Amino acid sequence: MATSVRVRCDDCSYEAAFDSLRRARTALSEHERATGHAVAWEIGSLAGGVERAGDDAGVCGREGCANADSPLLDHEAGRKPESDD
Repeated sequence: MATSVRVRCDDCSYEAAFDSLRRARTALSEHERATGHAVAWEIGSLAGGVERAGDDAGVCGREGCANADSPLLDHEAGRKPESDD
């Protein structure tokens, strides 16, 4: 499945579709900066690898949602450095 993102402005007729999150976010930011309008976006689908990475990282926000075995996670984050005392 390919990435599909639609960007739409409620304050004017600006509307566009993109095949990448980065391009959609860039267009959204540029329109907001140039016009001062608030732009909405809708993610219709994401490429399979992006979905897997999000699932592995637990981006849904629920506790315990991340895949602890994923190589995409930073397993060192949050660990305190060991002391040489």
